[in-house]
Amino acid sequence: MTSVWLPPEEYLATLPKATMYGCLFFTDSEGRPLQLRSSVDPGLWQFPGGNTDPGETPWQTAVRETREETGIVFTGRPRLLATHFLPPGGVWTVSKVGFVFDGGTLTDEELSRIVLDPAEHCEWQVRSMEGWAPALGTATWERLAAVNAARATGVPAYLETTFEVCM
Repeated sequence: MTSVWLPPEEYLATLPKATMYGCLFFTDSEGRPLQLRSSVDPGLWQFPGGNTDPGETPWQTAVRETREETGIVFTGRPRLLATHFLPPGGVWTVSKVGFVFDGGTLTDEELSRIVLDPAEHCEWQVRSMEGWAPALGTATWERLAAVNAARATGVPAYLETTFEVCM
């Protein structure tokens, strides 16, 4: 195969595009996952996190978005639990790559201090894994189960799902 050298700007124009997100996975003292209900789509439960800003790493995004969405100031070190790939779908015309980091365990006191941004989330809950199952779509449930298992085993998960879940 013959290849032709392209200047960087031309070469970059030929590559697939993607957005990135970063989020934190928290549980309470009983090991129950924390999720936030989307104000925009009340059927969607999400981990605290969001899309990266220009020049930001997924880890920086996870910490910043968690602070903005919940008021939680996370000072731990990055521990990757899952990498998540979503191909383009619906109105989202580019791929999305997500990084889920371990936020650790929140005490009852820390949970009681959560302050949500009502433009983004209307409530937060901690539930057992079994309690989350009926509230989540298939892809969202699979991501939660994989992240929870990754924390338990110490082996990060790699997921590919449809665009049903975005954060």
